[in-house]
Amino acid sequence: MNSNSTKKLLLGNEALAQAAIDAGISGVYAYPGTPSTEITEYIQRSKIAKELKIHSQWSVNEKTAMEAALGMSYAGKRSLTVMKHVGLNVAADVFMNMSVAGINGGLVVVVADDPSMHSSQNEQDSRYYGKFAMIPILEPCNQQECYNITKYAFDLSENLGVPVLIRLVTRLSHSRAGVITGNRVPQNEIHLSKNPKQFQLIPMHARGRYKHLVDIQPDILEISENSYFNEFKKAPNTSIGIIASGIAYNYLMENFDGEKCPYPVLKVSQYPLPKKPVKKLFDTCKKILVLEDGYPFIEEAISDFLGENRNVIGRLSGDIPRVGELNPDNIANALGFDVVINENIPKVVSGRPPELCVGCGHRDLFDAVNALGKEMTSQQVFGDIGCYALGVLSPYESINTLIDMGASITMAKGAADAGIHPSIAIIGDSTFTHSGMTGLLDAVIENTPITVIISDNSAIAMTGAQDSSASGRLIDICKGIGVHENHLKIITPLHKNLQENIDLIRNEINYKGVSVIISQRPCVQLPKEKKDKLNELKKATLN
Repeated sequence: MNSNSTKKLLLGNEALAQAAIDAGISGVYAYPGTPSTEITEYIQRSKIAKELKIHSQWSVNEKTAMEAALGMSYAGKRSLTVMKHVGLNVAADVFMNMSVAGINGGLVVVVADDPSMHSSQNEQDSRYYGKFAMIPILEPCNQQECYNITKYAFDLSENLGVPVLIRLVTRLSHSRAGVITGNRVPQNEIHLSKNPKQFQLIPMHARGRYKHLVDIQPDILEISENSYFNEFKKAPNTSIGIIASGIAYNYLMENFDGEKCPYPVLKVSQYPLPKKPVKKLFDTCKKILVLEDGYPFIEEAISDFLGENRNVIGRLSGDIPRVGELNPDNIANALGFDVVINENIPKVVSGRPPELCVGCGHRDLFDAVNALGKEMTSQQVFGDIGCYALGVLSPYESINTLIDMGASITMAKGAADAGIHPSIAIIGDSTFTHSGMTGLLDAVIENTPITVIISDNSAIAMTGAQDSSASGRLIDICKGIGVHENHLKIITPLHKNLQENIDLIRNEINYKGVSVIISQRPCVQLPKEKKDKLNELKKATLN
């Protein structure tokens, strides 16, 4: 530990955030999404980040976040963009294209995957996106490596002239360990690219940029082959060799209780997958066990360059479960160890479904929607991503669909086009500004007979009540999109207003065109000061 080092107890997310500050970032751009949220929040709370004027305001969605990060990189400064795995779907357009264009200031894309779907719609593995974009991928195995890899990632990005992807998983993001931090480097000065045409992706320029990306693939592979973060560990028992990526390496070592693993291990934390040590492992061992938390990314890569007939076991072979998180017990089973699992779970920690907070405005909205559902037997309600997604569950069971951010409005439109009536979309305020506005414009253009209910709790409540970009703007946005004033209504979801709300929603459902109802009541988790400020904003908006 050098004189400038300190040791801190940090989440994996916090270790990464501290490293980004120490690596000299000038901005972090993100949209909240579990398990990635704490990265940006750590930078927002950081005293040194404030002193350095590091930009850390939440973006409206992941695409705008990544594009803003690229704009900062264009100016020569280092930037970080952060999201969960499904957020990368939203940002995929810029992600793929900026990999071709390249960067100027170092740009690191952090994606937190969610194996086992603790708070997500799928188990998507972001390593495939990194391979698709042909850029380096880094996957830390513990909190210390979160810190070390992030500082390294910015240098790697600038050295290669491409963005770098760091992949985390939920357990690493949300667990703590002691982390030794190091020196902080100063922020870059503004400087523009010596080749300004690199950011002009018209075909005549893009062809050259794509060729350049292809041409540097051998360099990217060689860097991975020699990476400090990829380590081949020799051992005497060659009956089996193990490839362990990211957090899987930690899980593997938990099975040996501080002792050395008796089998040769290739620890992988940087991609492309290094071919030389993989070949060495195959030449040394009779059988290979692949451990990775996510899809069988490495298993597939091995079959690509080592052939199908090798003796490889892992997720594809069924020796490791194909779905859900990897854990130490999975690994123990695959290694043939005895695993004793106590099935007697204490009642206090038994599984129970999530539920809406007592006093939540979504509850009163669902009561009104359900009352109308009893009147209208064909009623279909299209849901969206947010706290109100719990309307799928008992006791409400109000929502028929739940797919992705913004899909409520567009699915309601498609169902209405097919002849469904009534067709209702329920979407939150922050989800509406994230990706619902364009769907509403589609409906307005055709005056599709749908009723859109924006359940406005003035917060991105599901991920910790971050500020909503929609606060005080919903009426103006809807008017600007073209919703007719006569069919742009506001209700307050309270039990005392139940019949009044039912009558208003019924009237709008019966209108043969687009209607928008803003169900407006602040999240019960917001502090009083924030609620008072929102009430003042509401009064000013209505006036």
